[in-house]
Amino acid sequence: MMHGFIPPQRFFPYLTWTEIQAMKNKENVVIVQPIGAIEQHGPHLPIIVDSAISMGVLGKALGQLEPEIPAYALPCLYYGKSNEHWHFPGTITLSATTLLTVIMEVAASIYRAGFRKLVLMNSHGGQPQIMEIAARDIHQQYSDFCVFPLFTWRVPHIAKELLTPQELEYGIHAGDAETSILLSLLPDHVRMEKAVREYPQGLPENSLLSMEGKLPFAWLTQELTQSGVMGDATAATQEKGDRLLASVAEGWVQVIRDIYQFRQPTFT
Repeated sequence: MMHGFIPPQRFFPYLTWTEIQAMKNKENVVIVQPIGAIEQHGPHLPIIVDSAISMGVLGKALGQLEPEIPAYALPCLYYGKSNEHWHFPGTITLSATTLLTVIMEVAASIYRAGFRKLVLMNSHGGQPQIMEIAARDIHQQYSDFCVFPLFTWRVPHIAKELLTPQELEYGIHAGDAETSILLSLLPDHVRMEKAVREYPQGLPENSLLSMEGKLPFAWLTQELTQSGVMGDATAATQEKGDRLLASVAEGWVQVIRDIYQFRQPTFT
């Protein structure tokens, strides 16, 4: 089925053009663009991880959303900017310019159809900045277009209850959280017998600088890990993944509600 994890009644491409033309209250309909990546996630996970998480979380959230709140999912943008992983076979990467152009042109099409609320739901840690640039430029071009550059994992969730402090800080790729969620979403495609525990190597000690903190440095994955994993994949369980998935999806239900009620601030 083309809709995958998305409830079919919430999958935008299943609508006809006449249904879209006749849709009421289009200025408040929430259109969600899931954005992932096709990139290595260690020897145990498929390269579709980020895209699967976007679609899995969004599908569960839309399934729980009140029917009276109009919200639709676009097809996932499976390819992202993944050049930090390109030394690992199977990674497919777009340039920042290409990804930005695709997002801008999708947004223009959505605006032209009469919609005025677009969510960029990104699940890949290598491209939040592109979402932010796109959102600002889209809103500058169309002042009545509300655009939300959101990262899937930044909604309230229970990861702190399930992961170790070390994992919360350094388990940023193919570790406990992502492996657990894939065990929940795509259990037949997780090779737990190949799971490894490997944290980033050679990080600066006693320094204000870090990989993804307030004062980051640029890095490539092959500089920090041999396996492609940054975290403890061996600690993952499906039960943990079920709880994480439910928690993140619940956060997204609230986010979509808030976006439906959102009005762009104006200075008067």
